[in-house]
Amino acid sequence: AAAADPYRAEDETPARFVPRFNFSADDLLRRVDFNIKGDDLIVFLHIQKTGGTTFGRHLVRNIQLEQPCECRAGQKKCTCHRPGKRETWLFSRFSTGWSCGLHADWTELTNCVPSVVDSKKEVRLRPSR
Repeated sequence: AAAADPYRAEDETPARFVPRFNFSADDLLRRVDFNIKGDDLIVFLHIQKTGGTTFGRHLVRNIQLEQPCECRAGQKKCTCHRPGKRETWLFSRFSTGWSCGLHADWTELTNCVPSVVDSKKEVRLRPSR
């Protein structure tokens, strides 16, 4: 049997919600190479009530990289350093804490992340993000 249309009401009235996506199938299939040894940075934007805490923990505990995050029992933050460097490749509450404030939104992160991540580097060594 064919699956029921989730956007059609049981009484066959017209749908009140019509799904629209602002991205193409190519966007969904896009491959991005992450260079942990370079200046690439993963910034995790936690949207509340979407499973973000679980996904954030997954980022620090389960991703298999050349140098995954080091998490110790009893500690809230994990250390996510690049191979051979003391700089992070992951910006999230589980790796850097609440550096940009509690539940920072896109605008707050956009303004805050470069200054927090690059604050210890000389100006000439800071990557353009």
